[in-house]
Amino acid sequence: YENNRKLTFIFFNIVFVVLVTTFLIGYNTVLIFATPLCILPLIIKAFFDARLGLFAHVLMVLLIGFIVPNSFEFVFLQIVAGIVTIQSIDQLYRRANLFISVGQIVLVYLIAYIAFTIVQEGTFLKIDIVTIGLFLLNGLLMLFVQPLIYIYEKLFGLVSDVSLLELSDTNSKLLKELSDQAPGTFNHSLQVANLAEAAANEIGANTLLVRVGALYHDIGKLKHPKYFSENQIAQANPHDALTPKQSAQIILNHVSDGVEIAQKNKLPDRVIDFIKTHHGTTTVYYFYKKQLELNPNDTSIEEFQYPGPRPFSKETAILMMADAVEAASKSLKAPDVDQLERFIEKIITGKMEEHQFNESDITLAEIETVKKVLLRKLINVYQLRIEYPE
Repeated sequence: YENNRKLTFIFFNIVFVVLVTTFLIGYNTVLIFATPLCILPLIIKAFFDARLGLFAHVLMVLLIGFIVPNSFEFVFLQIVAGIVTIQSIDQLYRRANLFISVGQIVLVYLIAYIAFTIVQEGTFLKIDIVTIGLFLLNGLLMLFVQPLIYIYEKLFGLVSDVSLLELSDTNSKLLKELSDQAPGTFNHSLQVANLAEAAANEIGANTLLVRVGALYHDIGKLKHPKYFSENQIAQANPHDALTPKQSAQIILNHVSDGVEIAQKNKLPDRVIDFIKTHHGTTTVYYFYKKQLELNPNDTSIEEFQYPGPRPFSKETAILMMADAVEAASKSLKAPDVDQLERFIEKIITGKMEEHQFNESDITLAEIETVKKVLLRKLINVYQLRIEYPE
């Protein structure tokens, strides 16, 4: 509701489909069977989520139900088809999924139409071949959802899974630049992407969105790559020539620098959200501690805190956990499974105690699941084996 562009997009689609359907019914009522109404939940789900897609579909069907003949039959049939649409299609960017989903929708239409006809007429002979043909035409028209999504992306500046798939290509201009100028950060981002994607898949979050967010979350380090430990090859540390406050400022600024670089390269807002939130409002504790030792009277914790915001979705919360665990795991020397488990528990519990996940919709049970996934993946990274009792 805070984004007028997105709100306009949703209302435009509902109103547009209602107006087109009204026009077709006025011309010939039988054309209602060929109208691809399920294209609306497909589009809404591609840009937002399944819940909003189904809500928009039900709202549209109820509005059209006032003007169609046999309104009960129409509303029942379309709501069932809408539920099948939402439940059946996943990962719309895969072409096979779209064909499978459209086939299932057409099958639902045919079964429901034949069932209604038999119940009302008491015989198969009243089934109209023309109506069946119109349902098949309905399915063909729904295949145009792909070009329609592309058009909407350009008109409304939104991002779908198709665009996210393009952004996940590590040969893209920005990721190639990160790989060349900050190879340590690039490798860290790849590792975080793998961890976060596995965790997101386990709790039913958007895996593609998490992966893309992880790949780009640290692009702000392009501005000063040598001030981040993963890019320091030589023994000399550039932070030695700076005060703790100056060092902390460079570290803190990689978030705002990342947002600036992302906007310059026209990355979508959904990806920029990961850059803004991957550290939340946590503290650059290492340099804060150094400043306390140097001059406790001239030390304010606010100067060493990230500006936020905190994670506000499951996906951004997952990235924060995966990023913190992966970065800190570099300090471990030949850990065993128990040590890794305690390590992950300590880091994520610390984030929870700082209330970093309070504004996200991730549950405690899902956080526990994420911990288990991160442990499993890190065991593979360190090639550890569980020790069996003799």
